[in-house]
Amino acid sequence: MNPLSTYIKESPFLKEIGEIALFTKRFFKEIAKPKQEYAEFLNQCFWIGYKSLILVGVTGFIMGLVLTIQSRPTLVEFGAESMLPSMVSVSLIREIAPVITALICAGKIGSGIGAELGSMRVTEQIDAMEVSGTNPFKYLVVTRVMAATLMLPVLSSLANAISLYGGYLGANIRGNVSWNLYWFQVFNVLNYGDVLPSLIKTFFFGFAIGIIGCYKGYYSQKGTEGVGRSATTAVIVASLLVFIIDLIAVQITDLLGLT
Repeated sequence: MNPLSTYIKESPFLKEIGEIALFTKRFFKEIAKPKQEYAEFLNQCFWIGYKSLILVGVTGFIMGLVLTIQSRPTLVEFGAESMLPSMVSVSLIREIAPVITALICAGKIGSGIGAELGSMRVTEQIDAMEVSGTNPFKYLVVTRVMAATLMLPVLSSLANAISLYGGYLGANIRGNVSWNLYWFQVFNVLNYGDVLPSLIKTFFFGFAIGIIGCYKGYYSQKGTEGVGRSATTAVIVASLLVFIIDLIAVQITDLLGLT
């Protein structure tokens, strides 16, 4: 037997990558089939999107406020205090707000999906759905992955707006920047090369969080320990994928000259 094939079969890491790839392949096959579960999809959009608004909003506000307060002394030292709104807006929109929002959702949504589907697997509810003729993959997995993919860009856009408002308050704690001047400097420095790549990569963040959470929960091991492990590993793997996707997105935008 080929040593490489033997290594791949015996490596848990590579084996899991292959299983996730097959799980993702099955997702695209199921989504192409007719009779979508629109009611469950809207229900998941509510739980994934609406129920995360407060957490994302508070986090976004604190991000903008803290970044502005901590950046101001350095800019004052170099006599560039007037560049504070521009610097904060580019930092938040390009990188900080989307990534932090994705990590929050990886912790909240990824663990929630993993624990929910893991509990259904342990209590044999998924097996019961298969016996009754229902397609549990389409009902449980497709709806959650699609909801996460759609809702994370919405949550990220909300975090962008609230974090910029937090930046405005931070700029006025020790300074005096008018409302009109602040937003003029914010939008004057931003362009489509800053906003579009940031928005596009959040779709991939949401898809990665949804697919990992569903995979870990759908194939959870028996017992309550397996449910807990599914929720924990879903957060870890989803967070790691967020950083990997972000790294790839940065490289692509740099090659396209959008940075």
